[in-house]
Amino acid sequence: MNTSELKNLQAPLKEQYRAQPESAVITLKAYGKVGDGISCKIETGKALVEAGLHPATGGTGLLACSGDMLLEALAACAGVTLKAVATALAIEINDGTVTAEGDLDFKGTLGVSKEVPVGFKTIRLKFNLDSNATDEQMASLKKLTERYCVVFQTLTNGVTVETEYQSK
Repeated sequence: MNTSELKNLQAPLKEQYRAQPESAVITLKAYGKVGDGISCKIETGKALVEAGLHPATGGTGLLACSGDMLLEALAACAGVTLKAVATALAIEINDGTVTAEGDLDFKGTLGVSKEVPVGFKTIRLKFNLDSNATDEQMASLKKLTERYCVVFQTLTNGVTVETEYQSK
């Protein structure tokens, strides 16, 4: 896809969202089914993924780890956003990789220490790109990718999470 194809694809959506702002608000959903043992089956749209305990919390390593899935969502979103921004700015990206890695202290999630927070302490997002972009273009690519990546913005700015529990 080139710059004009992307603009032509997005122009009607942008116009609709300007004219009818409420139409831009979409609820995305994820559905999980509590599985056998300590697991949860997630519908990804293309396949079922079964998540379970990370080996550092007693898992076998045979099931997907939710922490890994969070990092995978960040890498995927950042990669797609990077390509869209590069396309819009006519920056050529010949090849590249996106790596998301995060540090966890499992003493928190296992309740070994109440002083250790549960969750990632640090997340690093790395891009290794084969591009002829200038330093100025790379700075714009970085700024705009971070600005428009939904998962990046959610992680860095936080979000209110409402919970609801029901029992039959």
